[in-house]
Amino acid sequence: MIRRALLAVAIGLFGLSLFEGAGAFPLSGDQTVLPPGTELNEDAIYRPTEVFHSEARGGFKSYQVDLGDLAFNSPNLLGGPARQAGMSCGTCHVNGAGNARLYIPGMSTRPGNFDTTGPLFNPKAHNGVLDPVRIPSLRGARFLAPYGHDGRIASLRDFVRNVVVNEFAGDEPSPAILDALVAYIEDIDFLQNTSLDSRGRLTTQASEAERRGEAIFARPFPHDASMSCATCHIPSEGFVDHRQHNVGSGGLFKTPTLLNADFNAPYFHDGRFDRLDQVVDHFDRTYELALTPQDRADLTAYLVAVGDGLLPLDREGVTARIKEINDFATVLEIAIPAHDLAVIDLAVDTIGRELRELTEQFPDRRDPTVTDGLRERLAARAILKDTVILFRRIGAAAAAGRFDEAAAQFSIYRKLSFVALPQILANAQQWSLFNPRIHRAHYAALWQNLRQAGKPAQALAAPALPIVEAKPTPAEH
Repeated sequence: MIRRALLAVAIGLFGLSLFEGAGAFPLSGDQTVLPPGTELNEDAIYRPTEVFHSEARGGFKSYQVDLGDLAFNSPNLLGGPARQAGMSCGTCHVNGAGNARLYIPGMSTRPGNFDTTGPLFNPKAHNGVLDPVRIPSLRGARFLAPYGHDGRIASLRDFVRNVVVNEFAGDEPSPAILDALVAYIEDIDFLQNTSLDSRGRLTTQASEAERRGEAIFARPFPHDASMSCATCHIPSEGFVDHRQHNVGSGGLFKTPTLLNADFNAPYFHDGRFDRLDQVVDHFDRTYELALTPQDRADLTAYLVAVGDGLLPLDREGVTARIKEINDFATVLEIAIPAHDLAVIDLAVDTIGRELRELTEQFPDRRDPTVTDGLRERLAARAILKDTVILFRRIGAAAAAGRFDEAAAQFSIYRKLSFVALPQILANAQQWSLFNPRIHRAHYAALWQNLRQAGKPAQALAAPALPIVEAKPTPAEH
């Protein structure tokens, strides 16, 4: 939302122009469908790594998983204000993980939580109380039933339908789309953690503090020898017990996994804690564990080791964006011959949005924050515009029943996507918003112009845009 909002401001302040259908929303005013001050973190340079179980085992994603991925990232799946704002399931669950910076005034009490029974997206579901819950990661979801923070829904399929229809007022999804969404979510793996063995025990590389913490984790509670941390967070079972408990946080909530928890902050059902040491302090007080300062430090060290994972972030760039678009486009290989107009329409619309958003990453000639690489930037914008038109032709041909023509247009895209498209975009990447230096300068200039234009204070209250210090993947150097 912030990225789209800033684009709208840029059109007025920098004279930037995108081709028809770019779709932008301002930070404040009557045109926005989300409250002023909304932050969806769509401008992030680093995004959570998405590991697919099927690919990790040396295979490839199925048609059903790709279709689910496509639907998961389509605003058309949702209804009302969410669809108007361009939000999708992927807005809250970025690459299947969480979104610790998401904040919607009136629906959130802090970044990273969200009221699923609030009035904004589905007034019929409003319960009259501001009771936001933490946005969870979906990594390893196939191991983590029941679903919902209170564990009220046994089936992942029923849970997904509830989110779409009841929480976000979307239309009833077809059985095929619902099955595809479930297949996609179930294919998202935990990040690999070399600190743990296959039974959830620390490996030989663990530090002494982590080993002491592991012993404390398994140690019976002083006032109830039948309980320990490991009683509910069972290491050999993905650190869950599939049950609900009252741990002094205001109700019965299911046991959350500790795997990859380092990247799942904030913590507890409502996101009240920012750090794992605060979680340890809560349990120490609530269960009168009488932990010493050293005990708390060791237990926190153990939780950090359990919650770790390899390569948690991916650098945003041309390679990652084109792979995602190609994965989405793969569904057309089956949908066009099958004359499946519903899937064709979904793919054309969603891919068109992705391509238009990708175009925004290559500033045009009137953006004063970048002057070099103009020829390369304009070439990138031109080929992306042509690609959007190509997908529109696919959709129009299919809608008219000319499926052979749609297949021929899709074949042109396939050829384009192998060499020309990635090469032209890669040539312009160093002068795009994928470059952290240009990214910072671009948004700093926009905020400065907003201040000079005297926009409302709420419009100026956007958070800083930090650059995460992480190593880019080799393909993005």
